[in-house]
Amino acid sequence: MIFVTGGTGLVGSHLLLSLVLKHGRVRALKRPASDTGQVRKLFSWYREDAAELFEQVEWCDGDILDLFSLEAWLKGVETIYHCAAVVSFESRNRARMIHNNVEGTANVVNAALACGVKRICHVSSNSALGSSRNGTPVTEATSWVPARRNTGYSESKFFSETEIWRGAEEGLQVVVVNPSIIIGPGKWGTGSTSFFPVLYKGLKFYPEGKTGFVDVRDVVDAIMLLTGEGDFERARGRKFLISAENWGYRDFFGAVADALGRPRPRLKASGWMLETAWRLAALGSLLTGRSPAMTRETAASARSVSLFDGSAITREFGFQYRPLSEAITHTAHCFLREINPSQRPAGQV
Repeated sequence: MIFVTGGTGLVGSHLLLSLVLKHGRVRALKRPASDTGQVRKLFSWYREDAAELFEQVEWCDGDILDLFSLEAWLKGVETIYHCAAVVSFESRNRARMIHNNVEGTANVVNAALACGVKRICHVSSNSALGSSRNGTPVTEATSWVPARRNTGYSESKFFSETEIWRGAEEGLQVVVVNPSIIIGPGKWGTGSTSFFPVLYKGLKFYPEGKTGFVDVRDVVDAIMLLTGEGDFERARGRKFLISAENWGYRDFFGAVADALGRPRPRLKASGWMLETAWRLAALGSLLTGRSPAMTRETAASARSVSLFDGSAITREFGFQYRPLSEAITHTAHCFLREINPSQRPAGQV
């Protein structure tokens, strides 16, 4: 039996579809209040037999912070795909996010050891790797260094990984993937899917930074490859940076706007503009109680140039990435299809 945490998220929901297509019935953890309707909808974006495939997912109510609920659901499980994580770039959520992500991963590892699970594939992040310096791209070998400028998310993912490596020392067979910014259809307005509704509504400014991007389907394909029977032994005990291309935000925003049929952002957002924007957003958040559209951390990220080299999996396993332009077109199609449901499925995962 296969067990997936974070099955209602962007990577987890796409991974569930691929796992069901390959293995049949799959068990997935969700919180009692979580809505699985988005996963059902996502299946329908790719498959005409979505309803039948969705029924192959055995949803389990629980929480990665509850060790006992994990142990109850891991009986008979051989492989765990750990995709669950809290993502936030708000300072007020920093401590809670670090606790949830690190403690939750520790619980997954401990429950796996207690229940005799053989393998864990951990979906981490490029933020758990070191920083790009002097124009040198980040690779799997780049060391993460504690620093005040590190985001809380970065810290949480790095120390979550240490729990996975601890599990490896105690007998688990593990592999870790570190995706860059993931582009794909999901719950619009959360995480990286926010780019599409924001640019559809109209955006005049673009930041001057640059970073790595990857199609969500490539992340899932890489996971399926690295955990496959033919390749797992070579991948075992290692991490793989999954990143297709480095793009500037100007080009990325422009390509998304083109795919959505909207005007491109034409004005560069300078440093002082971003500094002002996140402060105004913070003030608005205090007045309304809503999450700010921009934070100090996201403003700093938008200005920085961070390059990533995800070619190790290509050199060693022959893995081929989709062009980022294809990821943008595919995601825009799904977004527009939700506005106009008469469009046909977007194609196979």
